[in-house]
Amino acid sequence: MHQINPIIIMTKQELIATHSRIKPYIHRTPVLSSSALNEISGAEVFFKCENFQRMGAFKMRGATNAALQLPENQQAHGLVTHSSGNMAQAVSLAAKSLGIPAYIVMPDNAPQVKKDAVAGYGGQITECYPSIEERQKVADGIVEKTQAAFLHPSDNLDVILGQGTAAMELLEDQPDLDYVCVPVGGGGLLAGTALAAHHFGKSCKTIAGEPRAADDAYWSLKAGKIIKNLKADTIADGLRTHLGDINFPIIQKYVEEVIRVEEGEIIAAMRMIWERMKIIIEPSCAVPFAAILLEPQKFKDKKVGVILTGGNVDLAKLPF
Repeated sequence: MHQINPIIIMTKQELIATHSRIKPYIHRTPVLSSSALNEISGAEVFFKCENFQRMGAFKMRGATNAALQLPENQQAHGLVTHSSGNMAQAVSLAAKSLGIPAYIVMPDNAPQVKKDAVAGYGGQITECYPSIEERQKVADGIVEKTQAAFLHPSDNLDVILGQGTAAMELLEDQPDLDYVCVPVGGGGLLAGTALAAHHFGKSCKTIAGEPRAADDAYWSLKAGKIIKNLKADTIADGLRTHLGDINFPIIQKYVEEVIRVEEGEIIAAMRMIWERMKIIIEPSCAVPFAAILLEPQKFKDKKVGVILTGGNVDLAKLPF
């Protein structure tokens, strides 16, 4: 897998084929805007509401595509992933749709609401110490025992293509975007979005928002190699991970910039979207909008797409 050059493989036609493949299994989510938030930001912002996606997040796209691309005899053994929540739910629901088992490794500090949702979709949860290394080790053990297929949450070609379909739809609805902004954690959504903006946008640039408390993508682009966080103490629990060998070359080639934001800025942006748009988003979603608010001169009078990545929030633990 690591020897493949994803930039050569991931063509416009492949994104179109991916969208066609997963269409029966996903929602086409709405694009919303708010005159109040446009006024506050100085930009014309279009929010692609993946918080309304099946299982409540964009990850349904990539998980479904990756599962459908497996040969049937491999599918039958089931799927394995490790995730703090949204990929866990997505793989569980994709497996349920296909009538196969899902084995989910979750860090023991993952939000309870996400653990409950995984169990609700039929995922068999194994909890582990909250480090990427431990997650992978436990997942590898399950693969060995069950022969199930491992789906990496973000560093998998089929997952990246699936995630790219959200920006594809956004650009079909709003073809004249100047920028599309997404959060970056593992890099699957960012890589897929950057490919979609490249293939379907009209000089549309891709920008990532990242918590300063987990700013490995920012430093990785600066260094020209993958840098890992020693710690990632951010409220944006979906972004406490690092880039991978497959998505990093795409991000290097097609992403213009990573803008870092503070925890207070994430919480303020999250609250603003809840209050002004009357929709539920999780902290990770608020990161790109916080980035737009942080750099008003860059986005002034521009048309900006933002992918609201998910709405799976523990309502008992809101930050505001």
